[in-house]
Parts: sequence; C-alpha cells; structure tokens
Amino acid sequence: MKQRKRSQLMPGGDALCLRLYTRLGCDGRPPRFRLEFYPYSSLVLTIRRREDTVLVRFSDLLARAPRAVLEGAAALLLARLYRKRPPASLIAPYLDYARSGRTRDRMHRMRRQRVVPRAVHPRGLVFDLEAIFERLNREYFSAALARPHLGWSTRSWRRQFGCYDPGPNQILLNRRLDRPGVPACAVEYVLYHEMLHVKHPTRRAGCSLVSHSPAFRAEEKLFPAYARARRFLDRL
Repeated sequence: MKQRKRSQLMPGGDALCLRLYTRLGCDGRPPRFRLEFYPYSSLVLTIRRREDTVLVRFSDLLARAPRAVLEGAAALLLARLYRKRPPASLIAPYLDYARSGRTRDRMHRMRRQRVVPRAVHPRGLVFDLEAIFERLNREYFSAALARPHLGWSTRSWRRQFGCYDPGPNQILLNRRLDRPGVPACAVEYVLYHEMLHVKHPTRRAGCSLVSHSPAFRAEEKLFPAYARARRFLDRL
C-alpha cells in the first residue's frame, strides 16, 4: 500500500500570510489562511483557494529557513493568486535561498531518497544506451563517470531530446530517437550532452543558475559529429 504523504502545519503561518496580504495591498476581506510544510520531491510552492480558506504549501525544505525567506515565498504565491506585483526586495531572500548551492545540494539529497528512478530499460528497439554510455565514457571521460540509471522516455517528447535528473541520478532520452533512420551520431551526441551535465552540475553564478557553463560548451564541441548531429536534431 502506498504511504500517504503528511503535511505539517507551520506555527504562525496564518499570521505571516495575513501580514503579507495587507502589505501587498490585496483587495477584499482577508480569507482564512492555512500554511503547511509538505514533503514534495523538489523545492515546490503551491497555493489554492477552498471556499473561504486559502491553503498555502511550502516544500519542507523550507522548514528551517529564515523568516525573510518564508515571507518572500508567501509573497510570491499571494501575488500570483491576487495578481499583484511583489516588491523585489521582499522576494529576494527567497530567490537567493532557492538558487544557493547549499539549497540545491539539499534538494538533490532529498530527491535521492524520495524519487524512485523510472522503471525504464536502456536497450531500445534500435539503440542500447548502456553500450553507448560505456564507449563514450571511455573515449571522452577517461571512464571516470559513474553510470547513472539510463533509459528511454515512456512517451515521445516534443521539445526535449534528453534530460538528466540528479535527484534519482537518471538520464532519459526521447524515445523518438530510438527508431530506424536516426543516425547513431545523433543519439550519441544527446547522451554525451547529458553526460556532460553529470560532469558539470548546475551551479550558481551571481544571481543566475548556470547549466551550460563555458567549460560545458567547450567540451560539448569536442564531440566529432557535433555539427552533423545538431543539423539532424534541428530538423527532427
């Protein structure tokens, strides 16, 4: 039987939301607020109205966050619900907290515990991702990358050829690539690209998160069939 996730009521959360409701200049009679910490699998914030109650849920990653961070998170949600523009100074503490390397490390550790890798197989109808990974690992990474879970997507994606999720440590490739007529170099390039994400994790640079650093882009172009693979994928 699947265990039901349990939320935890935040002490003083209703008063916090009410203060921000007033500060943002929201119209009408204030509703009853209920603010909970919920065991999401990522850093998620949600808000929804149920008759005269507004339910606010924060990821339990924020359970020990400073008050300014919680206020910024609540301001973002209330501004969305009531169509207000929150002051940048009010939401900045939350954005800084969410983008910090420490928070991302905590999120990845949490996801490893809560997210089960999808039950997919690396051997497709045409291409075997496990065999391709081992060859690319030897040729371009000195066999230094630990092999993540590999598989083909269960459905065809429209805009994405591959993805790496560091939480469950899994690389998935778009099943549209696993068919006759797709050149091997295109599949190899997409897998190589995702392997670079394993080697070069997303990091913070100033106020931004960088997924494709200069070092990442330089190594990406070392792939011999880079231009040919990109031309095919651009037409797909």
